[in-house]
Amino acid sequence: MRALRALAILATAGVSAGTIAALPSAPATAAAGTVVISQVYGGGGNSGAPFANDYVELFNRGGAPVSLDGWSVQYTSATGTGNFAANRTSLSGTLAPGRYHLVQLAAGANPGTPLPAPDTTGGINVSATAGKMALVRSADGLACNGSTTACTPEQLALVADLVGFGTANFSEGGAAPGLSNTTAAIRRNGGCADTDDNGADFEVAAPSPRNSATPAAPCEGGGEDPTPTPTPTPDPTPDPTCDTAATHTIAQVQGSGDASPVAGQDVRIEGVVTGAFQASGRLGGFSVQSGTPDRDPATSEGLFVFSSAPVRTGDRVLVSGKAIEFNGLTEISPATKVDVCGAAKPVKPVKVDLPLPKGVTFERYENMLVTFKDKLAASEIYNLGRYGEITLAEGGRLWQPTDRAGVDTEKDARRKILLDDASTAQNPATLPYRTEGSDSVRIGDEVAKLTGVLTYGFDLYRVQPTQPVVFRPKNPRPAAPRKVGGDVRVAGLNTLNWFTTLGSRGATTAAERDRQLAKLVANILTLNPDVAGLMEVERNGDVALNALVDALNAKAGAGTYRAVGHPLPGTDAIQTALIYKPAAVSPVGEARSSSDPIFNRPPLVQTFRKTGKNGKSFTIIVNHFKSKGCSDADGPATGPDADQGDGQSCYNAKRVKQAKAVLSLVDSLRLDNVLVVGDINAYGEEDPIRAFEDGGLTSLSKKYVAKDDRYSYVFDGLSGELDHALAGKDLRKLVTGATIWHVNADEGRFMDYNTEFNPPYLYAPDPYRSSDHDPLLVGLNL
Repeated sequence: MRALRALAILATAGVSAGTIAALPSAPATAAAGTVVISQVYGGGGNSGAPFANDYVELFNRGGAPVSLDGWSVQYTSATGTGNFAANRTSLSGTLAPGRYHLVQLAAGANPGTPLPAPDTTGGINVSATAGKMALVRSADGLACNGSTTACTPEQLALVADLVGFGTANFSEGGAAPGLSNTTAAIRRNGGCADTDDNGADFEVAAPSPRNSATPAAPCEGGGEDPTPTPTPTPDPTPDPTCDTAATHTIAQVQGSGDASPVAGQDVRIEGVVTGAFQASGRLGGFSVQSGTPDRDPATSEGLFVFSSAPVRTGDRVLVSGKAIEFNGLTEISPATKVDVCGAAKPVKPVKVDLPLPKGVTFERYENMLVTFKDKLAASEIYNLGRYGEITLAEGGRLWQPTDRAGVDTEKDARRKILLDDASTAQNPATLPYRTEGSDSVRIGDEVAKLTGVLTYGFDLYRVQPTQPVVFRPKNPRPAAPRKVGGDVRVAGLNTLNWFTTLGSRGATTAAERDRQLAKLVANILTLNPDVAGLMEVERNGDVALNALVDALNAKAGAGTYRAVGHPLPGTDAIQTALIYKPAAVSPVGEARSSSDPIFNRPPLVQTFRKTGKNGKSFTIIVNHFKSKGCSDADGPATGPDADQGDGQSCYNAKRVKQAKAVLSLVDSLRLDNVLVVGDINAYGEEDPIRAFEDGGLTSLSKKYVAKDDRYSYVFDGLSGELDHALAGKDLRKLVTGATIWHVNADEGRFMDYNTEFNPPYLYAPDPYRSSDHDPLLVGLNL
């Protein structure tokens, strides 16, 4: 839906003609398409160029003056990642009908003929061959580029005209041809051609810049012809009224497939308003539903109407306009007439039971008012703070299929739906949803009888609620980890890039660094480990590690914790690390590691014994294996490290080799009572974990943690355990318990230490969302 903001790319081929034509109208003095870009030239000052400067030329193809005050021209490269906002020039003045407006831009290195007197001067440097130029009804920069960063509906609504040329991946229809130092893209018919297809509307010719002093060239049907020749015209078609019958039913416009069978045609439909989403920052239209549905369950009875015409829920309306498919949503856009014809019998929501039957999709409910019969659990809240979105699932959270046996991915796809907030706002000051008794929502919390209009946008079906949404606390915050027994407590935790160097992987400001440190200290002191293996600590000569120890001791008392230096910290920006309580345990020998090149974050090996006793010792090996990302500093993953399509993602082969290297390290160092901990970047049933288990190690979470609690990370709505504690055969009899403390994975990223976009009222110097991974805790009886 055009009013749903998201980061998906609209289409690599560019914006379709129907999309641009359907944008909201400009101010009253300028109907959509009145002012257009009539020339683009980027070779100015280059070798052989006829002019010294780049330029963009505007033209008023309508019949009324248009104020350009507050408008701008904005430019970005053909296929790069830069946004329009980086290159913009503000406009002002009034453009008369049939007149041109010349915007002089950057000059090249070679002198050349000056342009005619410009009407506006700016500094944009335009490519001589390919690029994207936008005429924008705002002086603010568009933080998008139409490709790697898609333009939101709000941003698209500000675009008065768009010209993509050469290899541009964002354009009206097809891109205009590529240019050179000696050629410009020139709109045909003196600037009057406008079919919303850059490829058809522009030709390549020698640059011929025109300015406000150029004689007017009014377009046929509009402009400055003072003595038009009168011709007989038929009587105009009267505006439709409530007595003007519908031409199609809503079901006929929707059809029984994914796309409307009448897309591109003018239609008139009758329906009842089920959701009015027209207020500022909302979706820019309203939903209607037929009061007399057909008997075909495959055809939806709802439509979205892109219109600012005032309506209220329950109104009976007749709507005229063009039927289109916009990013997969069937809608009327633009609506040329909305007639409100009194109140209607309320529409009852359709009851939807999840999981959907096999072979059935939400398409049959598109734009209809629905109620979900079952309780739905939050399974992903990653975008709750940014876009107001929560992934919901019937029957509890969704699981990573490679984490455990019995995950039915096909059924999971049929039991989930996205809850949206019917808003175009990003990063609102307050969260749109919360759980009773809380400021936020935790994964696992449930909502009952969810009711709203089911829409589609950016590859996902979603519900825009029409009734209040309240979550019940089915997964309350655990104040402390479960008891694990024993006389020595060992933890493993990911610190979420604890860096003292600002502006690197961690905090960007001193305030953020203090906030992050406060949360880490609260986390560790509540875990109260005697030994803790740490991941994602900055590799900076132990400055970051020692700063953490100092902060812990400032709270817990001088000397409570000490750090173990890493003898071979590796080549990555982050390293593994160890801290311990000298009053509880003492190191036995020096810390060791591995020089095997398979590790760029080598493991840290240290043996401990209870302080003051000659009891048993144990050896901890702290690990952080290769991530699942498919590219790194060495380039994209290839060969066996490429994604094999088995759910284990990239570099699985390398992680298996790392697991085997750890086992070899155990043998070569002749280690006893081994405890392997860390972020293995592999879920519970993936090959690296099997390699450990085949090598004689036992997963303590599988042994001691209930299946529904055995997770430490949530990615793309799926929960699973990336962080592990595995014991050697001789250590297993010393283990008294193990647990995973769910203080991070179930919390939203908007709760962490960052200050940008995170609402201030959500931050607290407590353990919750101190990282994105949950910590593990193991009890040992030494």
